[in-house]
Parts: sequence; structure tokens; C-alpha cells
Amino acid sequence: MIAPIRAITLDLDDTLWPFAPIGERIETALQAWFQTHSPRTAERFPIAEMRALRERVMAELPELSHDLGLLRRLTIERALRESGDDPELASAAYGIFFRERNQVDFFADALYGLRRIAAQVPVAALTNGNADLTAIGISQHFQFELTAREYGAPKPNAGIFLEACQRLGTPPEQVLHVGDDPRVDIAGAAHAGLRTCWIDRGLHVWPEAQPAADLRVTTLTELADWLETGAILKKVA
Repeated sequence: MIAPIRAITLDLDDTLWPFAPIGERIETALQAWFQTHSPRTAERFPIAEMRALRERVMAELPELSHDLGLLRRLTIERALRESGDDPELASAAYGIFFRERNQVDFFADALYGLRRIAAQVPVAALTNGNADLTAIGISQHFQFELTAREYGAPKPNAGIFLEACQRLGTPPEQVLHVGDDPRVDIAGAAHAGLRTCWIDRGLHVWPEAQPAADLRVTTLTELADWLETGAILKKVA
């Protein structure tokens, strides 16, 4: 049995760009902002302590695991409050976070590959993160962006994949999900009935017990090449 690929859902962080440098830049920029606007917070919560505080906030509020932006905002508010400063400063500090969050350095293959892929099939962004495609400047390549915050649950929840398929107007077996994380992206999408493509950026080791993805590529240009050959996957019985 064969299944033609009619649409793609695409992860963002560590698929189009590496996230680690973004995270480091966010921490550095926020620390510099606090040093100027809330020195007590900068002293009480240097980068390592702020990171630990964020982890505590996330652990205390698991019901908000789908909304990383809100968790970041709540962390900033708590840091200000515990430092004896004004929590109202959180809005300006969050603006620094948003600016740095959306300054990305694409993988060398990403933009060229994305343009080629979007010229062949509809593409939807499907992310647990809070990148803003308009701020980054690539929204024109996507039909829409579906975030865990908007849906109310993060990948690997099957529902977020199925919601994306519904919005695309395409049955799951004709949608290819592309992502870097074997569990969150590939296992989650497969459980929802989508076809799967692991983009191996060298950041994860494939779990021995997990079935292979339908495709494995190392670049988006490789995926674009494959799509141009006909984009048909054999259905595994």
C-alpha cells in the first residue's frame, strides 16, 4: 500500500535553527537588562540561579507545560518579587525575552530547503516552543503555525498533530511530520497516524526500542530532493 504525501507539518527549534545559542543569548540579555533596571534582581538571580528558578516554576506548574512563554513571564515576575522589586517590570523584561527569542541563526540548509518544500506542498509549523514566524520573517512559507500554547497540550500529544491535519484538510496518512526529536516529534506523530521524517541534526540518539521513522534525512534540502522525486512512502504493514 502506498501513501502520497500531500502536506507537511514541521518542527521549528533544532529543526530550522539550533535552540541552544538562543537560550544562552536570552539569559545573557535578561541578566544585562536586570543589571540596569533591577540591580537587586540581577544580584539575587544571576544566570544560573534564574535558570534554577525557572525550573522550579515549571515543576510547580505542570499544567502550564504547554505555555513556555507564560512560564517565562511567571519566572521573571517571581524573580522581581523575591528580590523586593516591582513585578510590573516584568512586561519590559519579557519584551527583551521576545526580541532575543526570535533572533535565530538558521542551519545552513534550512531556508533554501524550506523554500523548495513550501513550493511543492502546504507546510504547517507545529511547535512546543514560542517562536514567532512573523517576527523571524518566514511566515510566508507556512499555511499556519500551531503551537502547544494555542492547542492546550504539547507534542507528543496526538491531538495537536490531528488538529494540524484537520486545519490542513488532509488525512493524517498523507501528512508527513518532520522533526528532530525521536520521542516528541516522531513517536508522537506516528501515534497520531501521520507519516514521519526524522531530521537528524546530531542532537539525539535514536532510542533502540523505538521503530524507525518512515524517512531519515540530515538536511531540509535532502527532504526537498526526496519530495521532488514523487513523495510516496510505502506503508509498513
